[in-house]
Parts: sequence; structure tokens; C-alpha cells
Amino acid sequence: MQTNPVKPKPRRLVGIDYGMSRIGIALSDEMQIIASPYQTIQAEKKAEFTAAKVADFLMKVQESHNCEIEEIIVGMPLMMSGRKGFLADEVNHFTHLLSQSITIPIRTWDERLSTVQAERALRETNLTRKKRSKVVDVMSASIILQSYLDYKTHLTR
Repeated sequence: MQTNPVKPKPRRLVGIDYGMSRIGIALSDEMQIIASPYQTIQAEKKAEFTAAKVADFLMKVQESHNCEIEEIIVGMPLMMSGRKGFLADEVNHFTHLLSQSITIPIRTWDERLSTVQAERALRETNLTRKKRSKVVDVMSASIILQSYLDYKTHLTR
């Protein structure tokens, strides 16, 4: 009797734009070429609870999309000079807590100007300022992830 081999689940990447009040989540396609805005998560008062909430959310993404998350790319808010400031310390703390909740590899990625780029793109839409503020984090996460995907594609050429 011949058994069918188990087909591996498609692998995707997740982009995260970490913020003290909202966290933007982006998801790559199965080919890991295109990043798409996915969802915004409200941050909790304590970073530990936020990390646990994000870890739980990512497990649900894997189930709902029947995929495996290969890597998590978290935007690192560096200053224009390239130095780390207060927000970078917060991101490092969050990624450390997140890494204790999941086994998916986490990489930080320079996110300088991603929010500016997202806001500029959103201003060209018909969205009100209030509606733009609700989607800017998820758009930033998408920009961060797309930048990383483009970098990976460039490396393999």
C-alpha cells in the first residue's frame, strides 16, 4: 500500500510595526514576493501581555491560512543618524518577550521613514485623517515587510 507524502505547508513571512498603542501586522504571499497589510492589534498596558497577544494572534494566522510562518520581521525605529533611541529599546524589549512565547525566528529591520511613506501614500486616498490614523500602522508593517522581501529577492539574484 502506498501512502501519499504529507505536503508541506506554504511558508509566509510576517511584518510587524510595533507601537506603544497599536501594532500593525502584514503578511507575505506564499511565494514571499508581495507584502499585504493584514491587521492592527491594540497593544496592552504591559509589554508582556502585548507579546502574548501577538504570539497568540500569529498562531491563529497559521491555522486560518494553513501556513507556516517562516520568519517575523519587526521594524526597528532607528534615528536618521542610525543610532537607537527610546523606541528602539521598546522594540528590543518586545521582540525579546515575543521570542519567549514562540519558536518562529524574529529579525529586526530598519524601518526609518516607513510611517512617513505610509502616511504619504494614505494622503493620496479619500480617507479622512481619522480613518488614515487607523490604518497607518498596518500600512507601515506592509512597507517594512516589503522592504525586507525586496532585499531577500535582491540577494538571491
